[in-house]
Amino acid sequence: MEPAIDQHCRNCGAGTTGNFCPMCGQETRLHAPSFSEFMHEFIGHYVALEGRLWGTISRLLFRPGLLTNEYLAGRRKRYVEPLRLYLSLSIIFFAVLKLSDTTVADVDVRPQPPAARSSVERQKAPPPPEIVNENLEQVLAREAPGVFQAFDRFDKMSSPEKSAVMQAGFYKYAPYAIFLLMPVFALWLKLLYAGSGKKYGEHMLFALHANSFAFVMLGVFMFLPDGFFKFVAFCWVVGYLPWAMQRVYGKGRWGTFWRWLLLALLHGASLATAILGVMAAGIMTAH
Repeated sequence: MEPAIDQHCRNCGAGTTGNFCPMCGQETRLHAPSFSEFMHEFIGHYVALEGRLWGTISRLLFRPGLLTNEYLAGRRKRYVEPLRLYLSLSIIFFAVLKLSDTTVADVDVRPQPPAARSSVERQKAPPPPEIVNENLEQVLAREAPGVFQAFDRFDKMSSPEKSAVMQAGFYKYAPYAIFLLMPVFALWLKLLYAGSGKKYGEHMLFALHANSFAFVMLGVFMFLPDGFFKFVAFCWVVGYLPWAMQRVYGKGRWGTFWRWLLLALLHGASLATAILGVMAAGIMTAH
C-alpha cells in the first residue's frame, strides 16, 4: 500500500500538497527504507547508474559534440552532469583495468652488447651514459637526498619488483593525475580558440565530455580482439575529436584540422609528463 502524503514536511515543517516539499525538496510519501533502496543510493552515489545515463552515453559515443551543445543550450536535466559522468566512467575504467590484470608497466632490463664503432665515431660520440648518470646522481644526492635514496633503492630492485612498484604507482596516482589534466586540456582549447567568445568553463565542459568518451573507448579496446572491429573502433576514435570540435566550435574543416592536430600534440605531451610523474611518485612512495 502506498503511503499517504504528509500535510507538513517532517524535515522543515512547511505545508505540503504534492509529492515533494516546496521548501526543502524532501519527499512527502515516507516509508521504511528497503534494502534495494539502500543499494540504489549507495551505487548511485559513486556511479551514475540512472535512467538518463543511457541517453547520455548513447549521445556521448555516437553523436560527437552533441552532449556539449545540449548542455550549453540549457537542456541539462535529461543528461548526467558532466563532472559526475567523467568521474563515473573514470572509476569504472580503472576498476576494470585493474580487475583485468592488464600490465601497464613492464621493466625488463637486458644488457645490450656494445656495437663496434670506428675511432672517428668514438671521437664524435657523446659521453657514455654511465658518466652522465654518475653526474646526475651526484647532483641529486647533494640537492635532494630523499629523492636520491628512493631512486637508488628502486635501482637495486629486480625487474619484476620494479614492474610491481611502477604498476602500483600507476593505479594509485594515475586517476588523480589524469583528472588534473582536465583544466590543462581546457587551457589548450582556450588558447586554440582565442577570440571565439567561449569562456573557460565551456572549454572545461568539452574537456570532460571528450575524456569521458576516451575512457569508454579505452575500455572497449581492452576487450576487442584484433581485426576488423578493432580497426573500425580505432578509426572512430581518431575521427571523433575533430568532429566534436567542429560541431561545438563551428570552425571550418581546415581550421578544425590544424587545431585538432596541435591539441593532440599538446595533450600528448601533457599526458606523457603526467605518466612520468605518476611513475616517479610510485617510486618515491615504494617501500
